[in-house]
Amino acid sequence: MNRVLNVIFFVFIGFVALPVFSQESGSAVIGGEYKYGLNETPCLTNEQRNSIKENLHQNVALLRANNTLVAKSSLVVSFTWPVRQATGFTYNEVWAISNYVDHNAAYPNLLSDYNCGTKTYDVSGGYNHQGIDIYTWPFSWKQFENNQSEVIAAAAGQIIGKFDGNYDKNCSLGGGNWNAVYVKHSDGSVAWYGHMKNGTLTSKIVGDTVSQGEFLGVIGSSGNSTGPHLHFEVYTNDSYTNLVDPYAGACNGLNASSWWQVQKPYVDPNVNAALTHSAPPVFNTCPTTETSNESDQFDLNDTVYFGTYLRDQVSGTVMNVKMIRPNGTYLGNYNKTFTSNYGSSYWYWSNQVDVEGVWKWEVSYQGKIVTHEFNVGTLSIEDSKIQKMDVYPNPFSNKISFTNDKLIVKATVYNLLGSKVLVVRSESGHLKELNLGNLNDGIYLLTLETESGRKKTIKIIK
Repeated sequence: MNRVLNVIFFVFIGFVALPVFSQESGSAVIGGEYKYGLNETPCLTNEQRNSIKENLHQNVALLRANNTLVAKSSLVVSFTWPVRQATGFTYNEVWAISNYVDHNAAYPNLLSDYNCGTKTYDVSGGYNHQGIDIYTWPFSWKQFENNQSEVIAAAAGQIIGKFDGNYDKNCSLGGGNWNAVYVKHSDGSVAWYGHMKNGTLTSKIVGDTVSQGEFLGVIGSSGNSTGPHLHFEVYTNDSYTNLVDPYAGACNGLNASSWWQVQKPYVDPNVNAALTHSAPPVFNTCPTTETSNESDQFDLNDTVYFGTYLRDQVSGTVMNVKMIRPNGTYLGNYNKTFTSNYGSSYWYWSNQVDVEGVWKWEVSYQGKIVTHEFNVGTLSIEDSKIQKMDVYPNPFSNKISFTNDKLIVKATVYNLLGSKVLVVRSESGHLKELNLGNLNDGIYLLTLETESGRKKTIKIIK
């Protein structure tokens, strides 16, 4: 089960969270932590865990009998991060960590994570948390509905277990079985990926191999879970008794070195998203999808809600935010000094936008700068960008490039009589440049086209 410490805007088990409000001198900032009721239970009951182990034993035995079990090798396994944002979404980051492995075998409420902290849990019945809980943030249920946060293989290996078809929107305890994938690595270790969304698991079956970083499924809330998260658990042996905590730390007695290619810091501040809203977001009772009110299009004099969503907010640090007009001047430029540590936090300002064009909402925190663009007025952001687009060099000798190479998918060159002399289409992605070395010297018209069909024509000279 996922336990989130000091998480705001993340409602797990049906309790209505109450915001802590904060206001800065000279600005109207609202935000803070969301508090909620929380109970804890093992991610798996003893019966569920024993059933999984028996199934994995049977699958491995069958693969071995069929000579299809991948042989163990001397390769050292190292993990990449098992969560990523799906293609096509634009949050800066989509996750935070609520729990690590509990290294203190005593209970209850006798806790020690790998860093000698208490970012973990145990229960009075004797369960000490055995994995890493990675939850989605912000707008966890919205991410769930849109398949925004994916589970990927932390290391290459062979699928030795896969369970799907279980309910995936649990908000309370006793949620039944989870949807999960189990991957055996070259060194014999096995990773468990649990709580995934029903119907999203990889189409591969037991016995198939996966590469590092390959898609396994979408983060969900199946099984004993009170909100969307990934439970990542690792063992070094086939009996699943030698638990691995992949993190190197002073209180990790399970292994002396990190299993991560790059181990993330224990406290890892980040701006998960900088967003603009037409109204303050509404966080409905779990599992109803949040009403995020996200918008990138506003009319002149509209009130815009400028939101920032942080992971691992640290007391004593300062966040800077800027509302930047199209001409580069500031509608607002504020500092927010934090007085509390929060695992997740939100902050937003509201202001009327007073100039048409493409604006920027910029958030700077702990060396991270995240910029979000939005449009005010009749032109869309893409319209505005293509109007500003140009080519260089012009005049040219052979090649020309675009001032924005992330828009154009088709380019057509016409002579002054209106006849097409060249058409170039992108096979994948966007066009970055054109090779026009075969054209005769002279004047031409170049029409650039975006994926949505918007066009701009520019006179070019060779």
